Parts: sequence; C-alpha cells; structure tokens
Amino acid sequence: MIKTLNDLIEQAKKQEKMKLSVAAAQDGEVLAAVVEASEMGIIEPVLVGDEKAIGAIADEKGLDLNGYRIIDEQDLAETARKAVWLVSGGQADFVMKGLIDTSILLKAVLDKEIGLRTESQLSHVMMYEVKGYHKLLYLTDGGMNMYPDVPTKAKIIKNAIAAAKALGNQNVKVACLAAKEKVNPKMPATVDAGELKQMGVEGFFGEGVTVEGPMALDLAISKEAAEIKRYESPVAGDADVLMVPNIEMGNGIGKALSYFASASSAGVIMGASAPVVLVSRADTHENKLNSIALGSVIAANK
Repeated sequence: MIKTLNDLIEQAKKQEKMKLSVAAAQDGEVLAAVVEASEMGIIEPVLVGDEKAIGAIADEKGLDLNGYRIIDEQDLAETARKAVWLVSGGQADFVMKGLIDTSILLKAVLDKEIGLRTESQLSHVMMYEVKGYHKLLYLTDGGMNMYPDVPTKAKIIKNAIAAAKALGNQNVKVACLAAKEKVNPKMPATVDAGELKQMGVEGFFGEGVTVEGPMALDLAISKEAAEIKRYESPVAGDADVLMVPNIEMGNGIGKALSYFASASSAGVIMGASAPVVLVSRADTHENKLNSIALGSVIAANK
C-alpha cells in the first residue's frame, strides 16, 4: 500500500507510463510540472492549447519541449473538447486542467458524444500527507458537490474508495464526519452519516470497506480522543477517507491541512471514465507534480 507521497511518485515511475492530455497547456506552473513529470518518466504528455503561448512560456522557463506532441488550438471550448477527446478516443489515459475555467473543461468531460461521462457522480478527492498521521488521508468532497444528499454521498464515497484501492489500500476505512457521534434528527449531517453507515453494513460499498458515522473529526484521526470518549470503532483514529457533509467543511479542513499543518497534497476528480487532474493556481509545484502522479497511478489501475 502506498503510504507516502514519495511512495506515490515511485509507483508512478515504476508502472507503465501513462499518457496525459493537458487542456490549455499555456500555464507556466502547470507546464513546468508536466515537463518534470515527463522527465521523471511518469507520463507522456500531449499539450493542447495555444502553441505560440506554450512555446513562449517554455522558452521563458527554460523548458525543453523537443519531441512533445502539441495540438494548436486557441478557442478554449475546443481546447477542452480536443483534450478530452484524446482520452475518450484512446490516445491518452487521463486529462489535466491548464489555463482554462474548470466549468469549460467539465462541460467537455460530461459531453455525451466525446466526453468521459459515467453513471457515477463527479467528485473531488484530495489526498494529504500530514505530519503526525500514520498514513495518507483522503478528503472528499471539498471542491465540487455543495450539499449532496445521501445517494450522492454514497457515490462520492465510492469514488474515494476507488482512488484508495488504486493505491493499493484493500481495507478502506471511511469516516462520515459530523459534529456529534449520535444521530440527531435536528442535525442532517448525523442522519445522513447514519444512513451511509447502514449502507456499508449491508455491503453497498463492497468488500474491504468499513463506513463509520456519524463521527467527529477528532475521533476519526485520533485513537487517544476515541479512548478518552470511549468511542469504539475500527475506523477510530485510523480513517483513510474523511467524508464531509458539505463543501464548507471540506474546503475548511483542506485549507487548514495545507496552511496550518503544512501538509503536502494531491488531488483529482473521480467519477469519470478517467481521472481528471484539477489543481489550484495556489498549489505548490510539488503538489501539482503529486497530482499528476496520483492521476497516473489511478489511470493505470482502473
């Protein structure tokens, strides 16, 4: 099982090289991360976008694009469609967002003709390496789904499980977060968490998965807290996946891990027929590289 982001990079190097389609590659930081990933042997990139702008950025940053396949396209909607079509058409294994609005890229991803649509729900899965925690921690969904209902939350959990299992985790522990550990009809997050737990008991999420909830954050990640509060669960202090009830909690936990805890991270959109690497402009170069590696490993294990 991959337990650190360094393990992730090493696995991406060892496996079959995946082809990455980059939508609107005329983004300096994204281009630098893509070139480094290529030089490390992690990916074979195809750059889609404004060829002149891509070349100018490469010259400015001293990046060698010799031998790269570049598809020239100035129109952003067409850029997204061509980048996605490369994946659906079998010429690439996954896609990455460059200098383009997320909404434009996702419209292409969901296109009925050339897209990567499935029966699942698109959801954002972040993975953090946190000092003091004994393994990688997945957080979902703090980036896409605002106030999901129980059926949508179930699909979001399935996406996170798929990501974790692609990284070799065959016993995934999911904590459905809320403010309290008991179901309270006045607190919808606890009600939903209780339903999701029951779905897990009934086998909805498959073998090797334990879904617990409702759980407060401290119980999910601290065995000491669980012991003090006399909370017993195989997930207590050992969660792999933090399933948040809404986008505010997910966004808050994620930014707290990044800025307060200085956690390194990687992130992808799951639920399509191939991973979609979606990075923030505020992400570090390291985290962009980690995200490419994550997308590569998931693509190789779908």
